[in-house]
Amino acid sequence: MSKITEVGLVGYGMAGQAFHAPIISSVNGLNLKTVVERREQKAKDRYPWVSSVKSVEELLADPEIELVVIATPNATHFDYARLALEAGKHVVVDKPFTATSAEAKTLIKLAQEKNCLLSVFQNRRWDGDFQTVRQVIEQGLLGRVVEVEVHYDRYINYLRPHTWKEEENPGAGIVFDLGSHLIDQAQVLFGLPKSVTADIRRQREDSQIDDAFELILNFEKGIKVTLKAGMLVREKGPHFIVHGTKGSFVKYGLDPQEAALKLGLMPNDDPLWGQEPTEDWGVLNTEVNGLHYIGKVETIRGDYRAYYENISAALSQGIKLAVKPEEALNTIRIIELALESQKQQRTLTYSAE
Repeated sequence: MSKITEVGLVGYGMAGQAFHAPIISSVNGLNLKTVVERREQKAKDRYPWVSSVKSVEELLADPEIELVVIATPNATHFDYARLALEAGKHVVVDKPFTATSAEAKTLIKLAQEKNCLLSVFQNRRWDGDFQTVRQVIEQGLLGRVVEVEVHYDRYINYLRPHTWKEEENPGAGIVFDLGSHLIDQAQVLFGLPKSVTADIRRQREDSQIDDAFELILNFEKGIKVTLKAGMLVREKGPHFIVHGTKGSFVKYGLDPQEAALKLGLMPNDDPLWGQEPTEDWGVLNTEVNGLHYIGKVETIRGDYRAYYENISAALSQGIKLAVKPEEALNTIRIIELALESQKQQRTLTYSAE
């Protein structure tokens, strides 16, 4: 019988409800045992076998819990992750990892000292559209890639009431929120950038947080990556635009998993989980063996379960982590440089310090 890892989830807001709890519950080898909910017991209503506790300390005192998942407001990630590691627990932190690279380094060092697993939930590596873009690039279908543009746009033209996401706290704002996804994807495709240029704005009236950005990352071999997100984009453009010496790939629409999870659907209940409709498939316009080709490319089926399947395998079989904490540290460092670039109104050379 394969080993079952008992999991404790800290926080049952949107991240805990829509992402972590249903995905953990859909992965063999993991058992969602306890959830920290300070005011309600929503988790127990949906997962009757789960224990509900009021404090992180109570969860950490349970010797059966080996893995602790931090799905709380961004400003609390560091403190809760540190407490869990000090208690000898393995830790998964929801993105963004921390509010500063110094905090990220502290957690990485502590995890090493405690011989504990530490990873960050960069689930959008398993978006079907990103997986497809990655394969198109790796198979050389566009020739040498010269430019990539990725948009993550929303239309929320008001300040959302009663949410920490609209408050000016450490780790707040759209660069930490959506930027964490886009920067991580760029890092997966091309490594670390040579330079960072940022235009970060507050576009909604009376907004306390940055709610729009454009980041330009320059990589080796002259690759330019533009990452954009905003809260005032009612008419959506392409999600991915990739240009190379042989052709282009353009992809509209977002991976369907988030919408399905927010509706309360479970991955194991849908044999077509993560499958995208034909109308959302990307268009490839390129040259193949001397012939000009224009046509749709079927989107690879996304599957966020793969993240937690890797965590389970890492704990039970010693498999390498798919999302290493050092990569998440790099993402936070790029965010710091982006914020400084905006402040100084100039391009900054990438540096680890």
